[in-house]
Amino acid sequence: MKNLTLFLMFLVTMCTIAAANVPNPLQDFCVADFSSSAPRVNGYACLDPKLVKAEHFSVGGLHLDCSTSNSFGSCVNRITVAELPGLNTLGLSNVRVNYAQNGVVPPHIHPRATEILTVLKGRLRVGFVTGNPENRLITKVLGEGDVFVFPMGLVHFQQNVAHGNTTVLAFLSAPNPGVITVANAVFGSNPSIRDDILEKAFQTDAKTINAFKSQF
Repeated sequence: MKNLTLFLMFLVTMCTIAAANVPNPLQDFCVADFSSSAPRVNGYACLDPKLVKAEHFSVGGLHLDCSTSNSFGSCVNRITVAELPGLNTLGLSNVRVNYAQNGVVPPHIHPRATEILTVLKGRLRVGFVTGNPENRLITKVLGEGDVFVFPMGLVHFQQNVAHGNTTVLAFLSAPNPGVITVANAVFGSNPSIRDDILEKAFQTDAKTINAFKSQF
């Protein structure tokens, strides 16, 4: 009897964890109502279904290249819930990324999503770093048609290694995956992280830390 009780408690716990990570929809859809002042829990409040139109589930322009004329030589065209209200609560979003020659998407994190990427054109070096204490770099060069997945919450990056431009299409497992660019977060926070903390973290001096901060 005791073992049965423990098993049932374990089963309930696992079901609760699963439900918390992958919630089942409670209705056919929940188009985001950006004007609502209702508290947000795991997405935006739902627009009245009677007001929902096909336009809430459709957006164009993902076939177009965006400008890579910036310091990174890359451009991300995002389709998240902000651009497509029908994605709200559906656990999905996607992006198209254009890279100039030698362009990069610098090390960053998606705190709420796993990402799966497909190279449409060109060649791309990708990689992610495992957690402490190993901090192991998992990296690979991808060609056209190759697919790579970045686990949720891990630091990852991309670099164009083709002789010309590269284009990818990626999907993320959240309508609002979020993005934290490591360098921006560490050296460009507002207010700024104290120099003495960063000096110890990076084992360097104040001059070097201030040089990095000046870039952001």
